[in-house]
Amino acid sequence: MSELNAPFSGGPTLNDGVTMPWLGLGVYQTKDGEEVIHAVKTAVELGYRSIDTAAGYNNEEGVGQAIRECGVARDELFITTKVRNPDQGYESTLKAFEVSRRKLGLEYIDLYLIHWPVAGKYRETWKALIHLQKEGLIKSIGVSNFQIHHLKDIIEDTSVVPVVNQVEFHPLLTQRELLKYANEQGIQLEAWSPLMQGNLDLPLLKELAGKYGKTPAQIVLRWDLQQGVITIPKSVHADRIKENAGFFDFTLSDEDVKAIEDLNRDYRFGPDPDNFNF
Repeated sequence: MSELNAPFSGGPTLNDGVTMPWLGLGVYQTKDGEEVIHAVKTAVELGYRSIDTAAGYNNEEGVGQAIRECGVARDELFITTKVRNPDQGYESTLKAFEVSRRKLGLEYIDLYLIHWPVAGKYRETWKALIHLQKEGLIKSIGVSNFQIHHLKDIIEDTSVVPVVNQVEFHPLLTQRELLKYANEQGIQLEAWSPLMQGNLDLPLLKELAGKYGKTPAQIVLRWDLQQGVITIPKSVHADRIKENAGFFDFTLSDEDVKAIEDLNRDYRFGPDPDNFNF
């Protein structure tokens, strides 16, 4: 079985030598407490090993409780969290990281990301992440929602290349130039909102779902995978969490991959990283 057909066990090797799973559970807008605890435990029971949260999601405590109670060894899990925009800057990022680590109840974080490229702050925030990694508190450091010019800024400043850039990525926003640049620099692209917030009612996706005997969601997630993009669909429902993992046992033809790519409209469901204010 090839890596692209290995559920949960396979994953790309990041530019720092760490292996990250192809599939993770996103917990954006999942309520802290029982809702997020149940979602994470369900995902782990189904085989997921990567969980993606953020300080700004306000559910790190629940994620941490689920990690402790899930019955899987810590070193088998890959936990991502992110620094909030108001906490960016060098010293404030160091403090914010400790708050996240305490809420999660973890000795280390597998992947820590700058959540958004806050103007005037993200360069110093990146230096703080480098420091935390050197201290052994974070295994891998990366960014989220960075455009090419943001990436160039921090690489030129520090010569440290992020391992991951987590961005909005789906058939209506294919980010071709960003993906090309990331591949050239050895930055792993990771898709948030891969299922377009449930807006899967596109004729092509329905057609391909029928052709391959899969759901439109599974078609899109397989499309991510075949482009070498990590994906973290979110759900709190056990049947959907299970369905979202069902894309490792088939392969889209090159023609169908291209057809999905051609759906691109440069359409964002979330904010534009160059024009946001929060």
